[in-house]
Amino acid sequence: MPARTALITGISGQDGSYLADLLLAEGYEVTGMIRPGNGRGEFTPEGVGIVTGELLEPESLRRAVADVAPDELYHLAAPTFVPDSWKDPTETMQAIAGSTATLLAIAAAEMPGMRMFFACSSEIFGEAGVSPQDEMTPTRPRTPYGVAKLAAHGLVRTMRERHGLFAVSGILYNHESPRRPEHFLPRKVTRGAAAIAAGQAESLELGDLRAVRDWSHAADIMRGARLALQAPEPADYVFASGVAHTVGDLVDTAFAAVGLEPAGYVHVNPEFVREPEATPPVGDPSRARQVLGWEPEHTFEDLIGEMVAADVAALGGS
Repeated sequence: MPARTALITGISGQDGSYLADLLLAEGYEVTGMIRPGNGRGEFTPEGVGIVTGELLEPESLRRAVADVAPDELYHLAAPTFVPDSWKDPTETMQAIAGSTATLLAIAAAEMPGMRMFFACSSEIFGEAGVSPQDEMTPTRPRTPYGVAKLAAHGLVRTMRERHGLFAVSGILYNHESPRRPEHFLPRKVTRGAAAIAAGQAESLELGDLRAVRDWSHAADIMRGARLALQAPEPADYVFASGVAHTVGDLVDTAFAAVGLEPAGYVHVNPEFVREPEATPPVGDPSRARQVLGWEPEHTFEDLIGEMVAADVAALGGS
């Protein structure tokens, strides 16, 4: 039997690299899409082919899909830093909802046998008023990013029902790893703890330590994405740990990994404190566990410990 083929948009990001690792290990032929002029990415594994495409240019997406003709398409590419969506909601909407619409249209018109996974976000829930959230929870996003993800999420469901596509929307909660860029909070914390332990920094400034998140390892979430496309029928799934942790928990765990107490090192900067969220963003992954047999392989402590160890090594520690 010929190897199954997969196309991953956003291959150069954290999620794309973990998914590529997984698919290659399963014997897939994997191709990743990058923006013209961009490199492969630091963590893109060897053996991954590359095509170019731009989320804001539908014809480039059509060419990328036609060149690969994948059995499975994993649409991970999107602007990922939520606060940036306030700067240009027009481009955010086009990049997320527009690109998803283009790929679904390609599937419906030209590749009805292709299976497609769309990386949605817990940002679609916003002020849902219910916690934890599952696939049936009301959606009331609070950011342009969340609105764009919700529009794409609705397109996946609508096109699936209209055309019988095998299209899946994975509602992903916060997921991290040592491959996460440093401007994301968990990496800022783990790098800060490592730098303080190495004597390369004296303090770490953060916002509200009471803020709640549901953090998972990116490798676990991407394993869920693959399982979703192996199921007999397409459906939407929440992928999350189901466990609430505060930023304070994150700080305590990171500093414990380097043998330090955070008191005296961590300072709250009022400028970084945002209005508290009325609905704690915690996911209920019951459907993924029951239907797909998906279970996280990393605990919160495992995740943060791995990130701290990588940052210690990067800073020249042991």
